[in-house]
Amino acid sequence: MLELEHGFRVVDVHARLEPDAQRRPRDGMGDPEQLEREMHQAGVVRSVVFPDERDGSYLKANNAVARMTVERPMVAFARVNGARDPGSGPGSTLRNLASSRTEEHTSPADIEQYAYDDRFYGFKLNPPTDGLPDEEVLAELESVSLPVIVHGGEGFPPEAVAESLLAYEFPVILSHFGAYPLRRDLMDRAIDLLETNDNLYLDTSAVRYRRPMERAILEHPDRVLFGSGVPSVHPNVAVMEILTLDVPEDSMRKVFSNNPNRVIEALAP
Repeated sequence: MLELEHGFRVVDVHARLEPDAQRRPRDGMGDPEQLEREMHQAGVVRSVVFPDERDGSYLKANNAVARMTVERPMVAFARVNGARDPGSGPGSTLRNLASSRTEEHTSPADIEQYAYDDRFYGFKLNPPTDGLPDEEVLAELESVSLPVIVHGGEGFPPEAVAESLLAYEFPVILSHFGAYPLRRDLMDRAIDLLETNDNLYLDTSAVRYRRPMERAILEHPDRVLFGSGVPSVHPNVAVMEILTLDVPEDSMRKVFSNNPNRVIEALAP
């Protein structure tokens, strides 16, 4: 794929790495060398990376991803899990009454260790896949006050994000405009949340639709962060989707670099 020429400094807040080569869906997919090549093609100078999903503890996977970032233009986020069901129905409520954290789940001590380890700069949370952390872990996330990238969509809609996370004082970066997979109604509901939640941001990974992105950038130019969704999406494609929006150039610059730099200090020049 040809290298893009666009003149922007681009940083990416949403990229996955798979440290175990045998778990990659095909050769190179989720590999740090391939990611670095694709970043270069797209003019992306730095990326936030975190491990793909797996059962049990993420300790080994997080440490492996952190090692992969050494001497590469990548910033590691620690993936965390929890024992709570993120659903809002009566079944989820009953399961949560009986649930408790085990050794496989992220603990407050784990959060503290990640936060003060100079290899990690934030956290990744995917409640539909990994469960929702308990209140003690969320309180520790608030205490360390690092950004948390949250998978948003049908399994954890914007209302669940607001109820479970937005009362805490840490930056929440809601992936996919809170709408995976491509739910335009959820995108609009996530954008509405920006009106009343100053610690909420949206990333553009795998959004695809122009209208919601243009609406969010025009109404909230300081709250949208570029995310590619690599390796599922080539960063060239993700960058072009922003470049072809009908928004001011200054707003594009905010999405590509100024906003991510402010929320995730390690991405700054």
